[in-house]
Amino acid sequence: MSAMLETQRLILRAPELSDVPQLVPLIGDFEISKNCSRVPHPYTERDGQEFVAKITAKRAGGHDYAFSILRKADGAYIGMCGVHPERGWEIGYWLGKPFWRQGYATEVGSRLVAFGFEELGAERLAAEWFHDNPASGRVLEKLGFQRTGETMSHCLARGFLVPSHIVALDRHAYKTRKNNP
Repeated sequence: MSAMLETQRLILRAPELSDVPQLVPLIGDFEISKNCSRVPHPYTERDGQEFVAKITAKRAGGHDYAFSILRKADGAYIGMCGVHPERGWEIGYWLGKPFWRQGYATEVGSRLVAFGFEELGAERLAAEWFHDNPASGRVLEKLGFQRTGETMSHCLARGFLVPSHIVALDRHAYKTRKNNP
């Protein structure tokens, strides 16, 4: 299994404790944490350390594949992403606000989808996006995900249930898109 993934502009690698000083201020911004279901606000250095320790153990057991996202040009830490088999093959991503609207989310998402299908053998990938985060919905749509339903999902940072869209992409649709760009 790949410990590191690459795109044209980015490196995706296993999270490290040394990422925590860059991770905390980015995900600690409420504009970021409010779009993630499992991220508390405020987000502390201790939260970051505990997260990295937990995700490192899950990765070692083959249960979760989280990645820190680094920009190749300058090594800047810009966010995180992952494929989560134990959560129904869910994919997820977040980028620090300074890195929005530069095409990074679509680039990361495309690589995650390929990793899920081609390296992990997923038959179907899923994702959710909060109703008030349509930018994430547009990224998932560009990747070929189709709406499969709606639900109310708890957002730890907000402290309440938020209307969410459920989307999915199956292996057949992925192969069709890949072979007919």
